[in-house]
Amino acid sequence: MPYDQRKTRASARALTACAALAALATGCGGGSPSAAPRSTDAKATTSADAPTPGAASPTAPGARPLAGRTIVIDPGHNPGNFRHTREINQKVDIGTGRKECDTTGTSTNTDYTEAAFTLDVSHRLRDLLTAQGAKVLLTHDADRPFGPCIDERARTGNAARADAVVSVHADGSGTGNRGFHVILPARVSSGAADTAKIVGPSRKLGEAIAAHFARATGTAPANYLGGGTGLDVRDDLGGLNLSTVPKVFVECGNMRDPKDAALLTNAAWRQKAAQGMADGIGTYLKG
Repeated sequence: MPYDQRKTRASARALTACAALAALATGCGGGSPSAAPRSTDAKATTSADAPTPGAASPTAPGARPLAGRTIVIDPGHNPGNFRHTREINQKVDIGTGRKECDTTGTSTNTDYTEAAFTLDVSHRLRDLLTAQGAKVLLTHDADRPFGPCIDERARTGNAARADAVVSVHADGSGTGNRGFHVILPARVSSGAADTAKIVGPSRKLGEAIAAHFARATGTAPANYLGGGTGLDVRDDLGGLNLSTVPKVFVECGNMRDPKDAALLTNAAWRQKAAQGMADGIGTYLKG
C-alpha cells in the first residue's frame, strides 16, 4: 500500500486507489496495521526462497537487452518503521500539500507484513533485471532504522536519472476486494511537484507492467477500483508527485483478503510477480 495514502481509517485496514487496458480480465487495496507486527511466516518472508520452476526470463541466455539502462526499485515501507512511529509521522512536502514521512504498511491476518513482502519481491525483481544487464538501485534495503521518507524516495530516482522507477506495494482493503493494480501519476503542477513530462511515459510503463503482471501471475486486475483496467491515477502520492522520471506504484494484491493473502505469502507466486514486473519494465524500455 502506498506510504502516503489518500485517506486512513481507525482500523487502518482500508485504502482506495483509471485508464484503459481492455485486454485484461477482472481482481488488489491499502491500510496500515495499528500495532507492530508480532511475527511473520518464515516461508513467506525469506528472499532466498527458490524461484518458480520454469519462471525464467523470456530473453535468451546471455542476452543483456537492458544494458545501459538504470532502474530504481522502491520497496514500500521499511520493516523498522513500526519502531519509529514518531519519526515516520513527521510530515514532508509532496508538492500538493504535506503528508507523513512514511507509514508502517499493512499486513496479512497472519502478520506477514507488507514491508517484508515488498523487500522480498524487490530482491527478486532486482535479480531478474540485473541478469538482463540493467543497473538497478534500491531506495533502501532494510539497511536503515526507518524510511526513507516519501520525498527522499522520489529524489533517489531523480538523482539516478532512472529510465524507470517501480515502487512495490501490497494493498490492505476489505475482504472480497481482490487483484492487482498499478498506480499512475496524475498531471500535477503545484509547489515542488510538476509531473507534466512524466505522465505519458509513466502510463506506458504502467500499462506494460499491468499486462505482463496479469500474464505472469494469472491474477486479475483489481475488482474494486480502476474499472477492471488494473490502472488507477492519483495526485496525492508524494512518491509520484515529486518524481521527474517515469514512475509507477504496483499494488500486487490485497493482503487483507484471504485468497489474495495466500498468493502473496507464497514464494513461487512472488517470483511470478517479480517476473511480470520485470517483463513489463523490459517491454517499456525496449519499446
